[in-house]
Amino acid sequence: MMSMHPVVTAVTDRIVARSRPTRRAYLDLIAREQHAGVSRTRLDCGNLAHGFAAADQDKPLLRADRAMNIGIVTAYNDMLSAHQPYHRYPEQMKIYAREVQATAQVAGGVPAMCDGVTQGQRGMELSLWSRDVIALSATVALSHNMFDGMAMLGICDKIVPGLLMAALRFGHLPGLLVPAGPMPSGLANKEKQRVRQLYAEGKASRSDLLDAEAASYHSAGTCTFYGTANSNQMMMEVMGLHIPGAAFVNPGTRLRQALTRAAVHRLAAIGRDGDDYRPLGLCVDEKAIVNAAVGLLATGGSSNHAIHLPAIARAAGIVIDWEDLDRLSAVVPLIARIYPNGSADVNQFHAAGGMAFAIATLLDAGLLHRDILTVGGRDLGDYARVPVLEGEELDWRDVADESGDQTILRSARSPFSTDGGLRLIEGNLGRAIFKTSAVDPGHWTIEAPARIFSDQAEVLTAFKAGELDRDVIVVLRFQGPAANGMPELHKLTPALGVLQDRGHRVALVTDGRMSGASGKVPAAIHVSPEAYGGGPLALLRDGDPVRLCAERGELAVLLDPAVWQAREPASPPPQQDGMGRELFALMRQAVNGAEQGASPLLAAAGI
Repeated sequence: MMSMHPVVTAVTDRIVARSRPTRRAYLDLIAREQHAGVSRTRLDCGNLAHGFAAADQDKPLLRADRAMNIGIVTAYNDMLSAHQPYHRYPEQMKIYAREVQATAQVAGGVPAMCDGVTQGQRGMELSLWSRDVIALSATVALSHNMFDGMAMLGICDKIVPGLLMAALRFGHLPGLLVPAGPMPSGLANKEKQRVRQLYAEGKASRSDLLDAEAASYHSAGTCTFYGTANSNQMMMEVMGLHIPGAAFVNPGTRLRQALTRAAVHRLAAIGRDGDDYRPLGLCVDEKAIVNAAVGLLATGGSSNHAIHLPAIARAAGIVIDWEDLDRLSAVVPLIARIYPNGSADVNQFHAAGGMAFAIATLLDAGLLHRDILTVGGRDLGDYARVPVLEGEELDWRDVADESGDQTILRSARSPFSTDGGLRLIEGNLGRAIFKTSAVDPGHWTIEAPARIFSDQAEVLTAFKAGELDRDVIVVLRFQGPAANGMPELHKLTPALGVLQDRGHRVALVTDGRMSGASGKVPAAIHVSPEAYGGGPLALLRDGDPVRLCAERGELAVLLDPAVWQAREPASPPPQQDGMGRELFALMRQAVNGAEQGASPLLAAAGI
């Protein structure tokens, strides 16, 4: 085992120094909350009676305050495949709690929207806000002073960040995330991408496309590509917030059930009244946040976490920025090839060694902090083991020394790439993120005339009319959080991919987001400051020469500075109503920038 890599140490120290006042304030908060405690017997009798009125056989324990009471916050719905398995979890978890003389109650539910359903639709403008709504909803659920621990049931894009943001404000309590696992493999992701591009060119019918999509997204469980949802699960493992090895076990299996049971038992064991108290706010420290960033880079995870990770960190009083990610990316090797970063899906990644192998090799290379306070083991080393069922008993075994498939997963000594593939790019157009790990190096530098749009439907119309059939940098502006909620723009990927396959030099520059499933086409995303409010993208005009260069970290318009500075910003399109978008006006007005987490809640609270 190597000592910690000096750059990882330096970035961690930089974050610790920058966060000192805010982290201190956070630790003081949870210390006060811990001192106040949760004691149901101190509630007024009417309060307490309301709290256990429907608790049936658990009522005596709750009444006497003799047991740890676990608050379950669930993102169950049966429209979203990843969350449909949670239907029976609460009743099962209550049984598991009784096995260890504890109780469990559903504290509340939170919304769980699917970006796969809303992609390219009006509802996508609510997607990012759903994270903060989830945080608010979970906070309300946990505010009843009935709970000694937190079990957060959620998996997908905004849901895990939102749940964790809320749970961290109750950081004096132990808490963990309980996943449900990915669906079994369906149609290969590369084949799905091929049919999407054929459809974009008019060479496949809607029926052909629907057949391909239905064969890919075919049953309960998380989608199998390595987008934001599965990147969430990876991060929870490297932060030590799961039961070890829980991330990618399929739903409906005996092993999945055993891991959920172990999660409940573990929560009961790490409460404040035992001898192994592990409050969530101490588990999520600067080292754990760095681990999440390293895991994201090493596995080619979703660029959406360049927004979500800063928001999660700030909820724990920790301040990180894109420069931290850039510095880490320069030294963290890419050890996984999972679609859209390769052809494999998460089930194949899991079979090749999965999170246990990834954590083991990154620990050995000194790239992950071993000495973090985890919820599920002594330290992060316990997450480099594989869960197995021995008869009816859950156990963990050492992971193999070598990957089961070198085309999917490699050691840090022989990676696919020596860097993590997430670059900070900046210049006179602002600061942005460029995910290089899914883009061929031949496309890392694009210099071409800009074509300006303010709506993604306009881009697709221009594509179908042949107006983009040339070297072009598509600039899609007024897509930032203050403009329209920062929707994902993954629907553009097939069309832009077609142009690139035709031999054109093509790129996307936007203050919006791209899905964790995006790739192939070079893109400067999350451009900050955003165009709304007068950011530099608002100054661009059709035909302006723009350079996007990941190697040099450059995002610039190539105009005489005097000409550039003399321009007036373009007027934004009117903000739209319908689909309830008007109800989120307050969030658009209060939100902070993408690099700070794009969170109106944290901005308004001064966090």
